[in-house]
Amino acid sequence: MSLPRSLPPIRTLATGAVWLAASATLASTATAQNRPAIRPLGPTLATTSDSLGMVNNVRALSDGRLLINDATSRRVLLVDTTFKVLAVVADSTASTANAYGPRSGALIAYRGDSTLFVDAASLSMLVIDPAGRIARVMSVPRSQDAMVLAAGGLGSSAYYSDGHLVYRGSPALQMRMAERSGAGGGVPQMPTQPDSMPIQRVNLQTRAVDTVGFVKVPKTNTSMNRSDDGTISVSIEVNPLPVVDEWAVTANGDVALIRGRDYHVDWISPGRQQRSSTKIPFDWRRLGDEDKVRLIDSVKAIRDRQAAANPGQGQQMAQAFGAAMGGGAVAAGGAGGPVVMRFEVNGGPGGATSGQVRAPRISAPQINYVSPSTLPDYQPPFFAGSARPDADGNIWVRTIPTKPEPAGVVYDVINDKGEAVDRVLVPEGRVIVGFAPGGVVYLAARDGMSTKLERARVR
Repeated sequence: MSLPRSLPPIRTLATGAVWLAASATLASTATAQNRPAIRPLGPTLATTSDSLGMVNNVRALSDGRLLINDATSRRVLLVDTTFKVLAVVADSTASTANAYGPRSGALIAYRGDSTLFVDAASLSMLVIDPAGRIARVMSVPRSQDAMVLAAGGLGSSAYYSDGHLVYRGSPALQMRMAERSGAGGGVPQMPTQPDSMPIQRVNLQTRAVDTVGFVKVPKTNTSMNRSDDGTISVSIEVNPLPVVDEWAVTANGDVALIRGRDYHVDWISPGRQQRSSTKIPFDWRRLGDEDKVRLIDSVKAIRDRQAAANPGQGQQMAQAFGAAMGGGAVAAGGAGGPVVMRFEVNGGPGGATSGQVRAPRISAPQINYVSPSTLPDYQPPFFAGSARPDADGNIWVRTIPTKPEPAGVVYDVINDKGEAVDRVLVPEGRVIVGFAPGGVVYLAARDGMSTKLERARVR
């Protein structure tokens, strides 16, 4: 069973709301530093004529053709430079050999113009050749990592580099049902979520795994209680402004670990040599006690407005938790990406009977926030899921504004020396979904669940 389609609203409420709140409600106390001036993204060269679903990521080929991962419609398309569809590489028809699968997948640039498409449901990776045909099928290196490999666009990514798959690991957390007598049955005991994750490499030939480094990730605390009538209540505590690290694999194979506490890059080369860059200039904003209280209040107000606009959201989340409690392995998508949890039930009226597990009733989850005093003293430079490598050796980091800026989203462009050499304003309502060599960027212009894809120049 899978939760990602139900749980991303938690991430949206936490990070999206604080983005607005931090920009609109806190006064800047930063001093100007030596940073590049903000400039607009270059001109748009092409736009899709037909709407797509939710585009998770794209894969640019060397001749300008593009593979599009349309996760909502569960299909992979091959298009030319004008976005004309040349082939449907994978679709949602389960009876065909090129089935997309029941869950969202991810495209990973492989050797040359070949591409991997990760299908977590079947624990497989389709090898797509340069013509857009499925050449062969490989198993994922390790079954427990299938969900994180397929999580492109959901806060974590995977890359092919020097014969390895490089990706952020995810622990297999076990949640148990504590025994309890009476009609209420057992009370779920939530596992403790770690605050750091390993960046791992898997050799595709030997399947050997090694750890490159560790990154700090957001931590969400979840607790559950069961009432006398058997209903389980869920409480989720969120930190809307966590200090996290980001990471990416550059075009030359270096792994970049971008540290959020002081904004610098630690580098690991394919040969495992390590180096660190100097701190990247940033307009650090100090948060006083009143700022922290005001920020939490602003986030709560925005979340309440969003909840009122989408009254069915709480019930959708409750249904997702209820399905999870029915047994099996679940990938729960939080702000730090998917975390695989296995649910075990130990007897009792709410537990297993004849090998089956009865799904309990779940009330709408209650979203709470950490105490203002636990927020950082300085606003961090970015949220989780903010870094993307381009095809020319740079890393683009979506930054949190510390003072009024033009409408849109500003990215720091960091070169292979760890220097911010550019600051680019991406138009409002656009999300970067991929790059091509020579300063080409692909944007998704989203309108609800519909998407138009755009190709633009960096300059």
